[in-house]
Order: sequence, then C-alpha cells, then structure tokens
Amino acid sequence: MRSEAGRRAAVPKYLQVADDVLEQIRSGSLRPGLQVPSESELMARYGVSVGTVRKAMAEIRVSGLVETHQGRGSFVKARALTYRKSSDRFRRSDRSAAQAAFPAEAEWADGEVRVSDLYARSADAPTDIARRLGVDPGATVLERRRLYFSDGVPVEEATSYLRWELVDEIPQLLAEDSGPEGIYARLEEHGLEIAEFVESVRARIATKQECTTLSLSPGAAVILLTREAVSAEGQVVEVCDTVMAADRFVLEYRIPAAD
Repeated sequence: MRSEAGRRAAVPKYLQVADDVLEQIRSGSLRPGLQVPSESELMARYGVSVGTVRKAMAEIRVSGLVETHQGRGSFVKARALTYRKSSDRFRRSDRSAAQAAFPAEAEWADGEVRVSDLYARSADAPTDIARRLGVDPGATVLERRRLYFSDGVPVEEATSYLRWELVDEIPQLLAEDSGPEGIYARLEEHGLEIAEFVESVRARIATKQECTTLSLSPGAAVILLTREAVSAEGQVVEVCDTVMAADRFVLEYRIPAAD
C-alpha cells in the first residue's frame, strides 16, 4: 500500500502548492482581505519554478476563494454567504412586510445588501424568452435588469421579461424602481395572483463580461438560475434569468418524500 508521502508525491507539484494555499484560506490562516503570497514568495516557500506557481495560481483562482486585481495581486475574498431557501422564497408574508426576495434572503448573511435597478425598457423578445412567455419571437416585451450587492460587492445580476400588455395595466412595471416588495407585489395588487414559481439551476464558467460585472476572477464559476412566474390560470407572466457568483450563495431545497 502506498504511503501518504508516496501518494502526495504522485500529485503534480502545482496542485500540491494550490491545495496548500487553499487549505490556509479555508482554515482561516489566510483571512479574508489578506493578500495571497506573491509568485516570488511561493517559489521560495515551495522550491518550485515560476511556471509551477502560475499553474497553481490558476487553480486557486478557479476555486472562487480569491480575487485578482491587475498590478496589485490576489486577495482572499470576503465570503458572507446568502442562503437561498426554495421553501421560503417569494413568500407573501415577506411582501406584506415590505421586503423583496433578495433582502429577505440576505438577512441570513451578516452583510449590508443593496439593489441597483439598471433599467426597465421595451425590447424584442429573444427566441428562448418568447417560447417561455408564450409570445411570438420578436414580440415587444418589458425587460428589467437589476444588479444585487452584498457588502458593496456585486453578487448577482438578474434580467426579467414580462408580457408588454401588463405595462398598459400596471405602468409602475416600467419604472426602474417598481416600488416596495418588487414586481410580484405590483402584479398581485392588480389581481394577478402568482400560483407558483418554477426554477432551474445550472453552473458554468463566467464569461468575460460577467467577470467584469460581478468582479470575478477569470475562470470563476457562476450559477445560472432561470425562473418562471406562473399565474393561477397557468399563464407564464414573467421569466427571469439570474447570473450569480457561485461562491457567495448556498441554494437549499426542501423536497417532500413521496409515497
């Protein structure tokens, strides 16, 4: 049986360096806000080449635990987590307490939250959005985009699409700030009851644009969450696509055991 030392020797050196640095971060030896040792420091500490250190740093950045600033180096991220509980999302009790979904969820974290309403405008429905809303491709829809911050750091960007005829009935939907409790409260105030929300989740590496928007390091992971709000009559009245910094969220699902 191979010894622990033998098993470690079989692991490429750059992965050994990356694992050691990541363990320091996870254990708290390298605390949030501290700078990760420089290339020269890592070369001296581990007795490896600059090429090995750069491969190790690529692995460390992919973990999502550090953020890299050009000309300054890499720093351990502050990681206040937001817990997104499927069974508690979009509760009417939160809306009646003048609280939209993101602030309600972020109460589980110890940070300050903020929402920036980027725009609300008419748009031609892309093919996928049109299919989900049940309208013709290119039909006019309402497009709303928001950017969500935790402790001053952007952590998710959400784009919603609604049927345009709803704007005629509810002009507030076209305002950048739709008012307390968000658009679902506006819809229900006008008698359009939301019966259920259908969400799907997948993950991928962030695009260059997403890295810029969410202040992510190249190679960081994001969560893609797509949602459909379905009325009591079974009509999809809103679809929402959200890009989330994967290291800042915990998605929790409660699933009843079926007979």
